[in-house]
Amino acid sequence: MQQKGQWSTKLGFILASAGAAIGLGAIWKLPYVTGQNGGGAFFLLFVLFTLLIGLPMLISEFIIGRGTQKEAVSAYKKLAPTSLWVWIGRLGVVGCFLLLSFYSVVGGWILIYTAKALTGNAIVPGVSADAMFGQTVSSPSVTMLGVAIFTLLNVIVIALGVQQGIEKASKYMMPLLFVFFIILVVRSLTLDGAMEGVKFFLQPDFTQITAEGVLYALGQSFFALAVGFSCMVTYSSYLKKEESLPYSAGSVVLMNIFVSLLAGLAIFPAVFASGLEPTEGPGLLFVVLPTVFGHLPFGEVFFALFLLLFLFATLTSSFSLYEIIVAAVEAKLPNARRKITVVLGVIVFVAAIPAALSSSTLSDVTIFGKTLFDATDYLVSNILLPLGNLLIALFIVHKVDKNLVEQEFFSGSHIPRGYYKLWRFLMTFIVPVIIVIVLIYTAQQ
Repeated sequence: MQQKGQWSTKLGFILASAGAAIGLGAIWKLPYVTGQNGGGAFFLLFVLFTLLIGLPMLISEFIIGRGTQKEAVSAYKKLAPTSLWVWIGRLGVVGCFLLLSFYSVVGGWILIYTAKALTGNAIVPGVSADAMFGQTVSSPSVTMLGVAIFTLLNVIVIALGVQQGIEKASKYMMPLLFVFFIILVVRSLTLDGAMEGVKFFLQPDFTQITAEGVLYALGQSFFALAVGFSCMVTYSSYLKKEESLPYSAGSVVLMNIFVSLLAGLAIFPAVFASGLEPTEGPGLLFVVLPTVFGHLPFGEVFFALFLLLFLFATLTSSFSLYEIIVAAVEAKLPNARRKITVVLGVIVFVAAIPAALSSSTLSDVTIFGKTLFDATDYLVSNILLPLGNLLIALFIVHKVDKNLVEQEFFSGSHIPRGYYKLWRFLMTFIVPVIIVIVLIYTAQQ
């Protein structure tokens, strides 16, 4: 059955797809991983791998989605009926659900911090940012309230559908994200000592890069683009045939790289200007930035702006995770979108409880030495996402009809044939090999 929802404009699709890609990976994870792996050289490698790996993978998911006009599970079933390949779509649904179970927790933290910042309680004299973060994540009631509100926001938008929900929200949220980021970058670059941070972030020093750093850059290149769980298969299934897939994918990738650049320019100059270390790790956002902004004129205002844009980015990413699951169920139960969304929201909220309480009530519960939150994150990021990317890469090259692939690649554009040959070469020989390397490395950790 054909999907009823469609993007009303190409811009709506591009902004929604960019929103799906630009989230925790680009704004939260990339800066701290860059800080831990030498700065400029790591960022340069990330950009190169995003263009050589992430972009071909994104085009592949677009081709599968629009070529079938089906959501993720039905798309693979249509292209390879009665085969095990259909499990790629099912893996995506399961992966998105698991990802939502801890993504919603971080989304809840951001909501809580945003509320604190807007009410003037995020930066309190005499209370360290580390202590403030600890108090937030160790309070079961506060954490669960954050998860509940974050889940409710997703349910409202997804229940409204593709055009009235996801597309409309993304059209407002994504431009605001860029505006807020540019304001923060300007403020950060005007601090005393800011140029040291700019040099660290943009001046490559390859002596700081290790083999581990290269592999992190490889992994980040497709993690940051939301490829691997077939979210983009579902999104592109709503796209009209006259739109160019390579152009749309290129636009999403460039937006992602641009936001990653802005994130670095907003964070590292401020960190260096305050005499702090860029290797803080995952706490960079919630621990270092309140410290930085706390010493600036109108610091609370700028911190609130940063949290708002981070909340926007997190929401637009979670929309895509909800949509792939809702669309898969809606294919079986047409005209029940709102009921499906509400039920899914309740299930996601319940599933998020273990991760939400892993810093408080369930802090003593571990799996292979990891908290429930960290264990879920590791399973999704280091096993399921790379596996999904590998399977999609093999599927698009060895199973999907070449005529369909070419038709979708060239539909809506006059791209030189050399670009198609380059894409096919990368998907056949380069992308699978690199993903296997990442999988082997993470399996050894």
